Amino acid sequence: MTTLTENKPSYDGKVLDLTGKSGVRAAKNTLATVLIALAFAVAMIPLLWILATVISKGYHLLLTADWWTESQRGITVRRAGGGAYHAIMGTLIMALITAVIAVPIAVLGAVYLVEYGKGTRAARVVSFMIDILTGVPSIVAALFVYAVWITVFGFNRVGFAVSLSLVLLMLPVVLRSTEEMLKLVPDELREASYALGVPKWKTILKVVVPTAFGGIVTGVMLGLARVMGETAPLLILVGYSKSINLNPFDGFMAALPTMINQDRTELALPNAADRVWAAALTLILLVLALNLLARVIARFSAVRSK
Repeated sequence: MTTLTENKPSYDGKVLDLTGKSGVRAAKNTLATVLIALAFAVAMIPLLWILATVISKGYHLLLTADWWTESQRGITVRRAGGGAYHAIMGTLIMALITAVIAVPIAVLGAVYLVEYGKGTRAARVVSFMIDILTGVPSIVAALFVYAVWITVFGFNRVGFAVSLSLVLLMLPVVLRSTEEMLKLVPDELREASYALGVPKWKTILKVVVPTAFGGIVTGVMLGLARVMGETAPLLILVGYSKSINLNPFDGFMAALPTMINQDRTELALPNAADRVWAAALTLILLVLALNLLARVIARFSAVRSK
């Protein structure tokens, strides 16, 4: 009578157990899991602390209609009232202009580096300059635009000049993220398109970019979040105005970072402190809304296999 035994890998007549874990490996795995969970908890503590502080001290002004519809015109640091409409619109307008200029340049630059410039000297130079631009402080970008826009050309301090400096800060973020997303597109998709006789430019436009579109949008939102909280370009290139100004080419313009800076020296006064916390919370909510919008766009724009 013969018995059936389970087929297991063997070496020199000894059955090898590949499914079990030794005690040392199990201990290492447990230790790594604990360390990762601990690192996550440590990273979350300051984030939750900041969010809790900002929300608890600034939420009550956001519940009033005046905060979203009124400006701070005629409101002193000792007086309650007014809203952040002028600063919200200024932030959105300057961020929109920045994105309109920076995003096409960054996406086209990433397409060149990934699809056309592999191994070329020009691509290496572009990549090197982008790396340098990534580390440029915001105040240096603002001073450069000030030197060109105001000193050389003689233009006034306006919101558009702020957008130009923010382009220098947003461009490397979007370009690098787009470059990485394009690299993740499988070469098989490109080769299949080429095999069907589709030209390279059309393959990039119809296959490569749509496949990486979700990651590109996420990179754009990260770039916007990076520049919307910058204060140095606002302080140098445009003056703060408590009135509503929707023209980025004429006059001073408000923004949420400069609204926060305006009352920061009067935090001992309750009314000023409330506006500072409320403006900070508004800026956080705007960035959050943009990121949620990016996720929705990426989800419904993703290429799906049929």
